[in-house]
Amino acid sequence: MYPDFPVAILAGGLATRLRPLTEKVPKLLLEVAGEPFFSHQLRLLQKAGLTRIVLCVGHLGEMIEDRYGDGRSWGVHIDYSFDGPKLLGTGGALIHALPLLGDAFYVLYGDSYLPIDYLDVGRAFLASGRQGLMTVYENRGQYDSSNVWFEGGKIRVYDKKNRLPQMRYIDYGLGLLRASGLDGWPRDAVVDLADVYGRLVATGHLAGYEVSQRFYEIGSPAGLSELDALLRAAKTPSL
Repeated sequence: MYPDFPVAILAGGLATRLRPLTEKVPKLLLEVAGEPFFSHQLRLLQKAGLTRIVLCVGHLGEMIEDRYGDGRSWGVHIDYSFDGPKLLGTGGALIHALPLLGDAFYVLYGDSYLPIDYLDVGRAFLASGRQGLMTVYENRGQYDSSNVWFEGGKIRVYDKKNRLPQMRYIDYGLGLLRASGLDGWPRDAVVDLADVYGRLVATGHLAGYEVSQRFYEIGSPAGLSELDALLRAAKTPSL
């Protein structure tokens, strides 16, 4: 099975934690190791063979389209789904983009740098037969607040607001959804992806996939600085 799904990248937020850097530049275009962050994300996806990208954008999204166009120079195809007059939230943006995404698709946070086997995650999703899959990492509160109770290979609880002692894992930043997993949510309304995942957990429709490689992110100044140092070091030839 080859999970040749499009990748929805959620990049429509205001990135308030990174202000003033993001007042005039969208988060995807912030410089990391001498390049816009989106270039690093695209390189990971293209290397994995995932070449259909749908950017869910809002704040300053036109700047990203001006810079990357249809993605041809990167060996990918990029479509753009703009929220419109109001930001729709992470779940609402996906609902709005469904005509571009089709029956099943990856979901990637726009500030996540995840050096993992994307296709193996896709194969696990297909094998699960579920409406959704969430990658999880045993974070133990180290890099951010843990929000997943994952036990026996199953997601028992996912909740970003109400913490439980059993929550040693965190939403890693990559998931997969079938369009049917978004049934019942209102179109063009503000919807949080966390609520979509929460409903799928409650109804037994969200599979879990444990990742052993830690995640990197640029959603915070500390995360941006850490990834910048990591990628600069990777570019430096060893002596």
